[in-house]
Amino acid sequence: MRLTNMFDAFHSGRVTSINRIMTKKNWLYLTVLLALAAVYVVFFTDWFKPQTVQIFHTVREAHFRRRPGHNTPTLLFGLSRPLKITDIKIVPLADYEKNPDTLPVWHLISDSNSVPIHDFAYGQKIRGMKAAVRGSEAGELDTNLVYRIFVVAGKVTGHEDFHLGDEPATNAVTSGK
Repeated sequence: MRLTNMFDAFHSGRVTSINRIMTKKNWLYLTVLLALAAVYVVFFTDWFKPQTVQIFHTVREAHFRRRPGHNTPTLLFGLSRPLKITDIKIVPLADYEKNPDTLPVWHLISDSNSVPIHDFAYGQKIRGMKAAVRGSEAGELDTNLVYRIFVVAGKVTGHEDFHLGDEPATNAVTSGK
């Protein structure tokens, strides 16, 4: 049967109309089924949740990596999976809570196409990234302050609070989730 013949047959009444097949009871069942499917998708899948990355950190006494005149231990960050990072920013947490536009201690942005990385060190030059402010370098970190690192990789974001030393000056929330 050709498409035009099917169209003519449908409009001439030879094909049963949808109203005769779908009774009110069937429409009700279909509506309930669609509503349950929508509830399932919204509450039990990750389709509408923002993607995040877990960040962890560790402090190492790697003397061979220190720059002359710098007493800061080597601070290493790791990511839950390799990502093409587009933005890394570290700010003092107390300053950030007062003013979210506070100047970062270290800020890198992607200048073109960064390579996927799984971990990096504080102040490290990452291929495909550059300082957000031309000529700036990573600043010294105080051992009695809490800092927050923000990592952005496209639509994937994450942050982690951290400090150097034994006890921070303020309470730290150390979940990067």
